[in-house]
Amino acid sequence: MILNIAKENHYKAHELRTLFEKQLKELYWAENEMAAHMPDIIACITSKDLEAILKKLFAETSQHMVRLEKIFGKIGIAAEAQPYEALKCLMGETKRTIAQTKGGVVRDAALIAVLQKIKHYEIACYGTMRAYALALREEDVVTLLEATLDEEKRADTLLSAIAEAHINIEAADKEI
Repeated sequence: MILNIAKENHYKAHELRTLFEKQLKELYWAENEMAAHMPDIIACITSKDLEAILKKLFAETSQHMVRLEKIFGKIGIAAEAQPYEALKCLMGETKRTIAQTKGGVVRDAALIAVLQKIKHYEIACYGTMRAYALALREEDVVTLLEATLDEEKRADTLLSAIAEAHINIEAADKEI
């Protein structure tokens, strides 16, 4: 009976490891996609404040990829990107927003909204990955994931702050 429970627990840990590795590959793909598209997004922004925030986030994205590569190394697998459909949709929404919204403060507000959807996705993923790493007893990995999770939360807060401080108000004033 005890042997069966041990085998069952090992199997469950193996399943969680497989899930962890799959989601790690999806996050790596997501960060690479963000890095590839961020210059185009920044080029469409009119607010200098928002542009500065997005340039900071773009630099952080490079650090996120480096951390993910370290995690791949620590768990002993090659860094590999696996496309994730949910983020593909959000990146498509970013492109449609740029194409369908006239340049200016309204587009800035719309892009903040889409970028916050992406940030919320990343916060959920990094938080889940942190929980998995804890369960898998990957303490070094937990620290790397926490660093990125904290940055993603700060990014979301910065985007909310700039939207609420002036961008949304200026966009609303265009309605009058």
